[in-house]
Amino acid sequence: MPRASGSDEPPLPASLEAAWGRRARPTKGPKPALSLERIVEAAVALAQAEGIGAVSMGRVAGELGSSPMSLYRYVAAKDELLALMVDAALGPVPQPAEHEDWRAGLTRWAWGYHDALRQHPWALQVPISGPAVTPNLTAWLEDGLRSLGSTGLPEAQKLSVMLLLSGYVRNEATLAATIGATEGGEIMPTWGRQLARLTDPEDFPALHRALGSEAFAQDDAPDEEFVFGLERVLDGIGSLVSGKDAPRRCER
Repeated sequence: MPRASGSDEPPLPASLEAAWGRRARPTKGPKPALSLERIVEAAVALAQAEGIGAVSMGRVAGELGSSPMSLYRYVAAKDELLALMVDAALGPVPQPAEHEDWRAGLTRWAWGYHDALRQHPWALQVPISGPAVTPNLTAWLEDGLRSLGSTGLPEAQKLSVMLLLSGYVRNEATLAATIGATEGGEIMPTWGRQLARLTDPEDFPALHRALGSEAFAQDDAPDEEFVFGLERVLDGIGSLVSGKDAPRRCER
């Protein structure tokens, strides 16, 4: 006998169902002192002020004037809280412009993600344990896939494009946050001088050609590298859309 659809699926965390509005709120009785929204809001504020390392169930409970056990009525584990914090930090998707094409849509998407991560750098330190299923992150995925709707790409390739684009934005944000945490003086000129002292032109001829150019002369503007990389990623997606980069079989 065939199994009922979804019968083997584990139950969803109560906090996730609540975040999606799939748990009915009590309409009678006194209003509870806590709510999932208040807990997530307090945790985000704590991470924003002191970093993700400051976030614990006990510390968040203290910020709310409650006990850690009371939080577990709403969030069963810290991992659930962290996922909801990232979802809250990312927020809603930036609204699309009228009649934007796929490239304009993905550009808007990438800059929105870039800005959210810049405003909440602690979110980059939350481990990614699997595909996101929280409300805002799912809405961001929907927006990206919708932007690709007119490209004619297969659905699997649309998902791959969004994975590529989100990975690029996250990597650039991580690099910027890491460098920003240790900033002090010019980076490229110092790096160039160190490489020049440590390497021999005969062993590293290509590197020394770069060292002899203006490439190491000064640091780029904060978003210059992001813009350059984003345009190249979009160029690659454009080649895929136009059919110039059709998948090829691996030859053995």
